[in-house]
Amino acid sequence: MKTASRILTAFIFIFLFAPIAILIIFSFNEAKSLSVFSEFSFKWYRELFRDEATLTSVKNTLILASLSMVISTVMGTAASVGICRLRSKWYRRMMDTVTNIPMTNPDIITGISLMLMFVFAGRLLGTTTSLSFATMLIAHITFCLPYVILQVLPKLQQMDQSLPEAAQDLGCTPMRAFFKVTVPEISPGIITGAIMAFTMSLDDFVISYFTAGNGFQTLPIRIYNMTKKTVTPKMYALATIIFFVILALLLISNFTGGEKKNSKPANG
Repeated sequence: MKTASRILTAFIFIFLFAPIAILIIFSFNEAKSLSVFSEFSFKWYRELFRDEATLTSVKNTLILASLSMVISTVMGTAASVGICRLRSKWYRRMMDTVTNIPMTNPDIITGISLMLMFVFAGRLLGTTTSLSFATMLIAHITFCLPYVILQVLPKLQQMDQSLPEAAQDLGCTPMRAFFKVTVPEISPGIITGAIMAFTMSLDDFVISYFTAGNGFQTLPIRIYNMTKKTVTPKMYALATIIFFVILALLLISNFTGGEKKNSKPANG
C-alpha cells in the first residue's frame, strides 16, 4: 500500500508540475519550437523587456493587484473583527454565508452582475463611461475580500480573548490594544490573506474582462487578446518570472506561519 500511495502521489505531482516545467524549460529556448530545444538562450527574456505593451499591462496588473491587496486586507481584517465580536450565533452564521458567496459564485456570474451594476450606476450618475480602472478595482476588492476574512477570522477565534482586555486594564486604549496585542497575534492570517488577495487579483481574467474600461489592460486580458493570433515565447518568459515571484510569496507566507507557531511558549 505504501508503494502504491507513493507512486500515486508522484504521478499527481508530475501531472501538476510537468506543464510548468515545460514552460520554464522552453522559455530559455533559442527557437520558437515547442518540441525541439535548439539552444539555451535568454533571447525571449530580452524580447520581453523590449515589449512596451506587455510591460505596460504588467505594470497595470501589479498596480491593480497591490491596491486590491491593501484595501481588501484592511477591510477584511476589520470585517473579521466585527464578525468575531458578534454574539448572535444565527447572525454570525448568516455573515459567514454572505462572505462565502463571492467564493462559491462562478466568476462569469460575478463579472456580468458587477458590469451591469456599474453600467446602471453610471447611467444614473450621467457619466460618459461606466467602466474604468475604478470599477475594476472595486470588482477585485469584492472577490478578494472573502479570502482575507477566511484567513484572518480563524486566527481571531483561536486568540486568547483576555489578552486585549488585559492590555486595556494596564492602560491601553481599545485602539492601542488592538494594534499592540491583537494585530501581532493574528499577523500570520493577515499576511496569508494579503498574499492570497494579491495572487487572486494578479490571476483574474473573467471578472477583469467584464469590468475593464477602455485604455486599461491587465496582463491576463493582453494574453487572451494575443491568443487570437499567436502567443510568442515572450509569454513563456513572463510566466516563468511570475511563477517564481508567486512561489517566493508562498514560501514567505509558510515560513511566517511556521515561525509564529514555533515562537509560542510550550504549555506547562
